[in-house]
Amino acid sequence: MAGLDLSIASKGADGAAPPPSFRELLAVFTRIGFLSFGGPAGQIALMHRELVEERRWVAEDDFLHALNFCHLLPGPEAQQLATWIGWRLQGVRGGLAAGLLFVLPGAAVMFALSLLYALAADLDWVAALFLGVKAAVLAIVLQALLRIGARALDTGLKRALAAAAFAGLFLLGLPFPLIVLGAGVIGMLVARSRPDLLALKPANGTAALPERPWRTTILAVLTWGAIWAAPMVLIAATLGQGHVLWQIGAFFSQLAIVTFGGAYAVLAYMAQEAVQGFGWLQANEMADGLGLAETTPGPLILVTQFVGTLAAYRTPEPFTPMIAALLGAGLTTWVTFAPCFLWIFALAPWIDRLGQAVWLKGGLAAVTAAVVGVIANLTAWFALHVLFARVATLEAGPLRLSWPDLASFDWRAGALAVAALVLAFGAKWGVLRLLGAAALGGLALGLAF
Repeated sequence: MAGLDLSIASKGADGAAPPPSFRELLAVFTRIGFLSFGGPAGQIALMHRELVEERRWVAEDDFLHALNFCHLLPGPEAQQLATWIGWRLQGVRGGLAAGLLFVLPGAAVMFALSLLYALAADLDWVAALFLGVKAAVLAIVLQALLRIGARALDTGLKRALAAAAFAGLFLLGLPFPLIVLGAGVIGMLVARSRPDLLALKPANGTAALPERPWRTTILAVLTWGAIWAAPMVLIAATLGQGHVLWQIGAFFSQLAIVTFGGAYAVLAYMAQEAVQGFGWLQANEMADGLGLAETTPGPLILVTQFVGTLAAYRTPEPFTPMIAALLGAGLTTWVTFAPCFLWIFALAPWIDRLGQAVWLKGGLAAVTAAVVGVIANLTAWFALHVLFARVATLEAGPLRLSWPDLASFDWRAGALAVAALVLAFGAKWGVLRLLGAAALGGLALGLAF
């Protein structure tokens, strides 16, 4: 998660080895791309073992400094860290290769699974299988909430920001971008006068700062801004702004800018817009998509590709459903990850200056605290839609409260959720093992009752 402090012990990276060749870099990041399961913590630990401990291509201090830098950026920090390492070792081509290889294996698997889901969505056994997957996802999201909350909410102000974010989303229905940006502004202002309220150290004004690499940054922004916008320009010119592909590209481009806190933080907002705003899929299908993303390598934010694939598949004109699904998946992946390369190539040369900006750290600390409230809202959203077949929205003035129809409680989902919680918290099962067991349990219960 963005802003999450991941302390990784080194086992002897006292000095960096000679830089690898480009071919060696490709081979190692191909391996990492296919093995990067377990969310950002597992992915970062894998890169640390491969690149710091075993090959000593990157020094320990540089690795952790870059990780902190990636926490400041929107988007998946593990993929951005991979891009930074590639850039550090082999320049722009190294960064491009490392970043793409971190994403492409998982994106290919996710597309195949999303397409199979679209084709088999009406089959009883598939619905039964995902009954268990949704129960496991509920336990996984609750684990994320408790883990991040324990690390991030270490001051009273941070706890207040988390509570305010939850209330703003769950009780008032405020937009997710407003919550994130508002928390960031509060954190920046507080950091200037009372950094202790956010557990920050005062700025060190005596450290020498490197020169400002404006030319490199401007060139990267112009280049990657054009790359980011290119498919949208083509869609506007050929299909128009009313087409589903334009809607997909515009929505996920917006999401890429405010994706602080990882996939869990934006999932409820994404679901709200995809279900209620655009009508691309059903509320319970979002949990299915996250379950699929948990089983694939690569960043968890690849769940966006699931949404883009289904949206295009179900509104394919003038293409066939298969072609539309491929275009939707490709476009979603493009606009989700092109900004990641923009952030790294534009801002990596500023890493030492940004690392000393207390106001920026304050904004990030406040956003991270707010993200805990955002994930709490996601947990409540998942629980309502997994355990109940019907959920209504009750409005009273500014309040907008989601409330379930108690008669629609699904006892099978409840039993599976309890079992998943016991296995996750009591037996300490990993994500893949938990998802597999829950899926089999859902299949058995769904077909029997």
